[in-house]
Amino acid sequence: MNKKQKKVLIRIIVASVMMVAIALLPVKGWLRFGLFLIPYLVIGYDILRKAGKGILNRQVFDENFLMAVATVGAIALGEYTEGVAVMLFYQIGELFQSYAVGKSRRNISELMDIRPDYANIEVNGKLEQIDPDEVEIGCVIVVQPGEKVPIDGIVEEGNASLNTSALTGESKPREVQPGDEVISGCINMTGVLRIRTTKEFGESTVSKILDLVENSSSKKSRSENFITKFAKYYTPAVCYGALALAVLPPLVQMLLLGQSAAWGDWIYRALTFLVISCPCALVISIPLSFFAGIGGASHEGVLVKGSNYLETLSDVRCVVFDKTGTMTQGVFKVVGVHHNALEEKELLRLAAHAECHSSHPISKSLQQAYGEEINAGAVSDVEEIGGNGVIAKVDGRTVAVGNAKLMRRIGVEAKECHKVGTVVHVAVDGEYSGHILIADVLKPAAKDAVRALHKAGIERTVMLTGDDSRVAESVAAELQIDEVHSELLPADKVEMVEKLLGEQKGKAKLAFVGDGINDAPVLSRADVGIAMGALGSDAAIEAADVVLMDDDPLKIAKAVRIARKCLRIVHQNIVFALGVKALCLLLGALGIANMWVAIFADVGVMVLAVLNAIRTLFVSKL
Repeated sequence: MNKKQKKVLIRIIVASVMMVAIALLPVKGWLRFGLFLIPYLVIGYDILRKAGKGILNRQVFDENFLMAVATVGAIALGEYTEGVAVMLFYQIGELFQSYAVGKSRRNISELMDIRPDYANIEVNGKLEQIDPDEVEIGCVIVVQPGEKVPIDGIVEEGNASLNTSALTGESKPREVQPGDEVISGCINMTGVLRIRTTKEFGESTVSKILDLVENSSSKKSRSENFITKFAKYYTPAVCYGALALAVLPPLVQMLLLGQSAAWGDWIYRALTFLVISCPCALVISIPLSFFAGIGGASHEGVLVKGSNYLETLSDVRCVVFDKTGTMTQGVFKVVGVHHNALEEKELLRLAAHAECHSSHPISKSLQQAYGEEINAGAVSDVEEIGGNGVIAKVDGRTVAVGNAKLMRRIGVEAKECHKVGTVVHVAVDGEYSGHILIADVLKPAAKDAVRALHKAGIERTVMLTGDDSRVAESVAAELQIDEVHSELLPADKVEMVEKLLGEQKGKAKLAFVGDGINDAPVLSRADVGIAMGALGSDAAIEAADVVLMDDDPLKIAKAVRIARKCLRIVHQNIVFALGVKALCLLLGALGIANMWVAIFADVGVMVLAVLNAIRTLFVSKL
């Protein structure tokens, strides 16, 4: 509890004790009025001040105005205890709401703690602390045990265990050594690291994540926009309704029925009507539900860019996966060389050299299988053909490395491979020279992730890949994915997602899950783009709506369940708050409900709605 909340709590206790003590005193008239005025001002002076400022600023109709009018009116009618009680319970509700918001902010604050305060650079053998913004690309920074990695870079010297829990929600440390990439926001737990920076601080992972979370509240959901518009028209309407309730019935009694007007009774009903009508439960609990949902998700390593995406995610019924790097590890290994007309080592040499300028995982696996240093000077006339492969000259010989489509393109007949995997065909000087079989490895949790999605109510799972159809179908069958489309170019993936979007019925939405590096167009086109394993991936953070900060596909289902729980709570609060208020407003207008019922309809409903809203924080056991 912060200082401001403690002060409010002290005021509540003091005002409560004074109200009870004065109520027991045998005093009447002006003395009783003056005594009750003391606890009223102790507990309500700030509400009266805010109401006065609202009137001066021509922003009259808010909950402060409603509380001020209702309580001043009750005291003016001689209902001192009820007037003070309304203000007292309203402040209790406000304190409770402030505490709940603070609790939901804590998860965000924990994430904000990843912001580094300084970076160490070595000058004349001594470490100096400088602002991370002043560190240029290519500088060597020193990160000691217990310190945060301030900027993305590559380890040049040292071995250490990094705590990535603030980013991923996972407690398991990550071991790093020279040559490994590290990202800002992690905490060095063991050895001293010397890191050569690869980005400026403003472009580093930690800065992008903080910017993402800080701006998430600006993207409001349909439910939040509805409540904002609702309150804008609802509050003035009930104020005028209360005024009509106070004035019209007595006038009808006087002018039409010839009876004496019961002004006090009708004014009391109108004041009760005002207290009941206060829209606090809706105005507070709905944004709080979304804020708590985003905060709870971020604590689990699931970053949602706004409550609108959380709302859309709750309606997802079809999940589309990219294969490589999403459901598989993206770690390709050469597992065989078949139908080779050349020596195996020579075939691998030519293929590795032809692919040496590519950053594709298959290229890296070819270079690893070759195992020797690549002579880039022996390679020329490199032509990369999207979705087909590479044609290059190696030692003056024309080498084509790619899939069966590339072989057909150059008029070479490719031989079929009878084993499942990615087949890389090689042709040298227009002659087929053999193929290299490369296999990708499924992620350990991939099967469980698909099973969890079906259990969470996802009706259709689809996998898109540029890989060979046999490989794709084998992976889909092993993962029990409903549908698979293979041999797709990046543009084909967008076209396929467009088609799948057109097949969604009603409110059903489609989510695309990719690794965020080469899937940016599809991530942007889907109803919800989810970036998998996005640590350090700029493309993922920019293009995706939801970012999973580690490589665990099980968190896709968790993100869906978090979103659904959040929206379920939002709808519960809307129905509950409007239902109770409508009933109590009717009872108040008929004179059946008194000010104590009004207190429950306002503060009681708000407390219950806020209690319900903060349930969205508890997502770890979902």
